[in-house]
Amino acid sequence: MKFRRMPDHELLRRLSPPEGRVRMVLDTDAYNEIDDQFALTYSLLSPERMDVKAIYAAPFTNRRSRGPGDGMEKSYEEILRVLSKMEVPSDGLVHRGSTSYLPDPETPCRSEAAEHLVELALGMDDEPLYVVAIGAITNVASAIIIEPKIVEKIVVVWLGGQPLYWPSAREFNLGQDIHASRTIFDCGVPLVQVPCQGVTSHMMTTISEMERYVLGRGAIGDYLYEIFRSYYPDHYARSKVIWDIAAVAYLINPSWVPTHVVHSPILTDQFTWSVDTSRHFIRTAVSVDRDAIFGDFFRKLEAHVEGR
Repeated sequence: MKFRRMPDHELLRRLSPPEGRVRMVLDTDAYNEIDDQFALTYSLLSPERMDVKAIYAAPFTNRRSRGPGDGMEKSYEEILRVLSKMEVPSDGLVHRGSTSYLPDPETPCRSEAAEHLVELALGMDDEPLYVVAIGAITNVASAIIIEPKIVEKIVVVWLGGQPLYWPSAREFNLGQDIHASRTIFDCGVPLVQVPCQGVTSHMMTTISEMERYVLGRGAIGDYLYEIFRSYYPDHYARSKVIWDIAAVAYLINPSWVPTHVVHSPILTDQFTWSVDTSRHFIRTAVSVDRDAIFGDFFRKLEAHVEGR
């Protein structure tokens, strides 16, 4: 599919790290693992930086689902569960996403989420809508295919893929839907890629931190602690990566997720990166300030409980 290329100066302006409060939506495969629940909670705990306009359930397939549709539905239910524990009304906020992956590069998977994103993005003024995606990028790519004009209205922050120097691009989110993943890198949308290995892989915490800073912090704190505790049968000398909060942290304080501008890579059939310096620009994250991000999350969780 051919997409109209945005002028470099406009693209680079859109790719500037955000300042102040932004409007955003969160696209999440919330039941796939346990990190999405932390990211969703972090988003809702940060109204000083984010106006959360919508939450979309993304498809996924792994041992916790029977296929993308089942994964999406379980994610939808998990989003509602988290919102309930935070006493946040879900009506009009949460939308079901795709029940399948893109069948080819030009056919979108129409869903409530994709249609809502199109409508919401087209209604934006000059300030962009930030689309924080922490799962397979199917819903977002579908919205772009449905209405390519939204690339001029949004900035996508996607936790997906590996660093551009890594021998393989493959990781869970990127590998779920290769057509959607290629669309995001090829369409020219302002994109902030947050890679996994060597970047968000540093977002590790332990059962001791969960007991000290999360357990007892209201219904949501107890829930986050419980899903963390039950993830491994034995936590002795063991940490757990909470990948997805890094994408949210980029909007809260971009200095905690340093990035640089590169040419958008080509995703090959072999799930490797190929370089073409004539392609448009994206941002890619190169590191994270693990302590600053978790510290902010823990403090906000504490304040959330104290403020009730």
